[in-house]
Amino acid sequence: MGCCFKAIGDEKRRKILSILAKKSATAGEIARRFKISQPTVSNHLRILKEAGLIRERKVAQNRIYYLNRSRLRKVINSLENILKEHRD
Repeated sequence: MGCCFKAIGDEKRRKILSILAKKSATAGEIARRFKISQPTVSNHLRILKEAGLIRERKVAQNRIYYLNRSRLRKVINSLENILKEHRD
């Protein structure tokens, strides 16, 4: 779970998750939403994919990225449990 927290610790990666929560997209489509290069976006996608927060499927020559909602729910539940355990 630790790599998930590291992955969502970056603002750009959280924005990518937000984009993919709305609809699946290619790296190029995601890159156009930022003022960063496509290789940089690809690196962010790799980190999110390694954390299990996104998945990809290959369609022709494109890789389509989409949110792994079940994994993200586990991360959210983990954070909610921390709050429940440590109420003031």
